[in-house]
Amino acid sequence: MTGTQNGAQEIAALYETILARKTADPTDSYSAQLLADLPRAARKLGEEASETMVAALSGTDEALAGEAGDLLYHLLVVLVARGVTLDQLTDVLAARAGTSGLHEKAARDV
Repeated sequence: MTGTQNGAQEIAALYETILARKTADPTDSYSAQLLADLPRAARKLGEEASETMVAALSGTDEALAGEAGDLLYHLLVVLVARGVTLDQLTDVLAARAGTSGLHEKAARDV
């Protein structure tokens, strides 16, 4: 198994864990707390995005990987909170595969 395949499985497993936390007691689960408060989860996602940006520009590779992990976790929380599935996300990515990012963005801007 390649690192990419393993990474995809880890992301899917994390998504499933977060999904299971929807019914958890918020006093026992940070994920449950975020899932119960979408504005808080979204703000935390933005905070992690900023921290990832800073790490990308001035941090070590390890700091960037750590912040990227936090960002990915919080993105998955927001997806679960909104009811967006990994299948929906991967469908969007699959539809964009093989398309130049410049062309894809230009098509969305029209």
